[in-house]
Amino acid sequence: MRVAGGVSGGTVLGWDMGAALQLGAALGLSPLIIAELLPPIEAVMVRKTNEEIEHRHG
Repeated sequence: MRVAGGVSGGTVLGWDMGAALQLGAALGLSPLIIAELLPPIEAVMVRKTNEEIEHRHG
């Protein structure tokens, strides 16, 4: 993950897409499928993770 930190805590910016693509390739997934599916999955993950961080820190 790419994370930005600060005085008030951290914020998830996104996934390391290079690592995600390598992981998908290691699992035998098509690069086209990975490129198509990862961005929307990443967007939801980032939003939900940041919501959880905000909830924990008030």
